[in-house]
Amino acid sequence: MDLTSPKNIKGLLAEYGAKPSKGLGQNFLIDKHILEKIIKTADIKSDDIILEVGPGIGTLTQELAKKAEKVIAVEKDKKMCEVLKETLKDFKNIEIINDDILKIKKLEKFKNYKVAANIPYYLTSPLIRKLLEVQNPPEFMVLMVQKEVAQRICSKPPDMSILAVSVQFYAEPKIISYVSKNCFWPAPKVDSAIIKIIPRRSAEVPFGSSADFRDSFFQVVKAGFAHPRKQLVNNLSTLKLLNGVKLDKRGAAELILSNNLKPTQRPETLNVSDWVNLTEYLTKSFEILKTSKSLC
Repeated sequence: MDLTSPKNIKGLLAEYGAKPSKGLGQNFLIDKHILEKIIKTADIKSDDIILEVGPGIGTLTQELAKKAEKVIAVEKDKKMCEVLKETLKDFKNIEIINDDILKIKKLEKFKNYKVAANIPYYLTSPLIRKLLEVQNPPEFMVLMVQKEVAQRICSKPPDMSILAVSVQFYAEPKIISYVSKNCFWPAPKVDSAIIKIIPRRSAEVPFGSSADFRDSFFQVVKAGFAHPRKQLVNNLSTLKLLNGVKLDKRGAAELILSNNLKPTQRPETLNVSDWVNLTEYLTKSFEILKTSKSLC
């Protein structure tokens, strides 16, 4: 069965009493050329393990299974899982898991795998962060996401966003191509983009991505972007330090100037290295503060 045919998709869903869920962001790919582009970008080898999130009716899943050693398809919708059992019945190298990818514990056990998926728009940010923060992140991710979100993820100064900083802290993202909304049924309201995200090796992530430094980093970034249109000195002056004490404007100005930045800069003008340096400076200041207190 041609799963890129709207007629076939409608008939298949009707047979199982299912329909596209807006809440789960179900928009099915109906363009074979885009499907081929995803497969080509994923560069699948015969011994690859592929994790697919939100397989829907199995359009992409079938193509992945033709090339990979195994495909693990995680689908939250129970009815879609029933559809998948039908459309994927001829494949012996596919494991279907009916679960929420954000809650699944088995993900921690995955090793040496890649991710390829046409993911629901609402899932983009939490899924990417989860996959980048797990103990064993994928070799890379090839995802279909909302065009605007893809552009934000890949943005550079002076147009950085908190999402861009969060992703680029762990990985190198790249937009492969844009995809018209007319390549889906039902058609979403916005265009999409194929994006490839390659996680950095642990040695390349600041401080080895230790939990303490990571928490401090995102605390600083969150404060810095609290009001994107405000100057950096104003945003960071609200940052809570040791024992809940605020940094205050004078301390924020000292922090910024000590890292060769200007207090009047906007947060979107800083790159990931700038945020890392700010966090490192504050971390060292905390240690000094702790030492001073212990000597009193």
